Amino acid sequence: MTYDKMSITAELATEIIEAATSKAAEIGVPMVIAVVDESGVLKAFRRMDGAALLSVEIAQNKAYTAVSFGMSTDAWFDFIKNDPPLNTGIVHTPRLVVFGGGYPIMVEGKMVGGIGCSGGHYTQDMECAKAGLAVVGS
Repeated sequence: MTYDKMSITAELATEIIEAATSKAAEIGVPMVIAVVDESGVLKAFRRMDGAALLSVEIAQNKAYTAVSFGMSTDAWFDFIKNDPPLNTGIVHTPRLVVFGGGYPIMVEGKMVGGIGCSGGHYTQDMECAKAGLAVVGS
C-alpha cells in the first residue's frame, strides 16, 4: 500500500544552484534561484546580491508550479491562452506562475524536484534555469 518516490539530494540541488548562478553572473542579471524537492518543499535557495525582493517569492513559486504539474511554467501560457475559463480562473490559484523560468528536474526519467529563477525578463530567467538543469542533463 505504499510506493517509492525519488527526491533530489541537497548536493545536487546545490550544484544546480551554482550552475544557474554562474549563468546569471555571465549575463549580468542578479537572480533568485530556488530548488524544491518532488513535493514542492524548498531544498536549496540563493538570492544573488542585487536581486529584486519580489523575485524571492516568484522564484519559489516557479519551482513549485513546475513540480505541481510536471511541466515548465512557460508551457502554462500555451496551455491556457485559448481556454477562457482556465485563462480567467486558474491564474488566481495561489503559487501558480504562467510565464517562463520554472522547470521540473528529471533524473532517470523521474521528477525529483523543480527549479525556479527570477530576476530578469522571463527569457533570462529561463536561460539561467536551463543552465541549472544542464547539471543533470534534463
